[in-house]
Amino acid sequence: MGNISDFQLSSGLIIKRTLNTFPNFSDAGLSNTQESVEGLSYLDGSPVSIEMENGKITRIERLKELPQGTERVYIAPGLIDNQVNGYDGVTFALGGGELSAEGVKKATMAQWKAGVTTYLPTLTTNSRELFLKNLAILAEAKEDKDLLGSIAGFHLEGPYISPEDGYRGAHPREYVRKPDWEEFLDFYRASGENILQVTIAPEVEGGAEFIQQCTGLGVKVALGHHNGSKDQIDQAVSNGAVICTHLGNGCANMISRFFNPLWPQLANDRLMASIIGDGFHLLPEQILVFYKIKGTEKTILTSDATSYAGLPVGKYTSGEGDPIEITPEGKLWNIAQNGLYGSASPLARGVVHVMNVTGCGLKDAIQMAGANPAKLYGLNDRGVLKPGRRADLILFTVGDKVLDIRKTYVAGKLVYQA
Repeated sequence: MGNISDFQLSSGLIIKRTLNTFPNFSDAGLSNTQESVEGLSYLDGSPVSIEMENGKITRIERLKELPQGTERVYIAPGLIDNQVNGYDGVTFALGGGELSAEGVKKATMAQWKAGVTTYLPTLTTNSRELFLKNLAILAEAKEDKDLLGSIAGFHLEGPYISPEDGYRGAHPREYVRKPDWEEFLDFYRASGENILQVTIAPEVEGGAEFIQQCTGLGVKVALGHHNGSKDQIDQAVSNGAVICTHLGNGCANMISRFFNPLWPQLANDRLMASIIGDGFHLLPEQILVFYKIKGTEKTILTSDATSYAGLPVGKYTSGEGDPIEITPEGKLWNIAQNGLYGSASPLARGVVHVMNVTGCGLKDAIQMAGANPAKLYGLNDRGVLKPGRRADLILFTVGDKVLDIRKTYVAGKLVYQA
């Protein structure tokens, strides 16, 4: 765990419905729809018409121009977030409050408003009992038909990370521990075999073998909250590690200029990197350097959202009793400690910030927030707009700081309209 804006009204898109409409979340998923939407392709800005039926894209047609009166709104695949610790007052692991199936539903539907149609609920370092309990609740929620398959699987960020201050980040020291394969298998079974990613420190005792075991099970291994050496990082990659968790965060402030975990992760071309693009966790020059090295193909944008994401600007009290503030700029700030308290920003904010910082186009930014995680986790039915793929669509304009989501479709269902 490293360290919303108001959405505009009325998309102006021409919608052709042949069956029922779904004006709000509670109606989602009651019946199939067949419809088409017109807008601008996120790939090149050209006018397109996309037809959907029974949850899938059936046809994409290039248009000479948009129908008269249609607002120039982009159409893209729904965003895929691989690290969501909580949302809209719901936490999956930390911060107080009991997780429930209704809470998972609330968090999922709130993310639809922000353009995320697929995500990985993320459990951070905690007790064995909490992992087993919450993974079972999440496994049940994953099968909820009302959520339309938006939960792809789960991400365990810990507990097998570095116990050192700085590298441990906000993870509680008392629950950090060495990799335990039998314990992890208990977690895996509790999850309904739905753990897609685990974040580990490669230098911890037993880490190398654990990475091999996870890889053999089909679980993606990420390196994060660690102080691994070049040899340890390279060995981890050879054993199956594929991605860095929120590169540049979960790292001590004081590090050797020569021997630190950043250089070998950047230098290893076999490692992808996820980055938090909210504008608060990384400096613009950090994002630019990471992007220049890893490029569009090997970068994944993530929110690392906490339970404060999606809540209004204002002051709150943390589970530990600290005064917390969501500033008008969107920063989640621990007033008592004068520091970041995680992220309160949606992935849609990161998409725009990374575009502004790197100069990359909308096509590349959406790829890093959609197609890349879909490919990494084997979600072959989503992440791109093609006939036969799931009809997970977002319709939006590009604001100064965030994608202004006008409509969200999940599996062909209109689940959100501004």
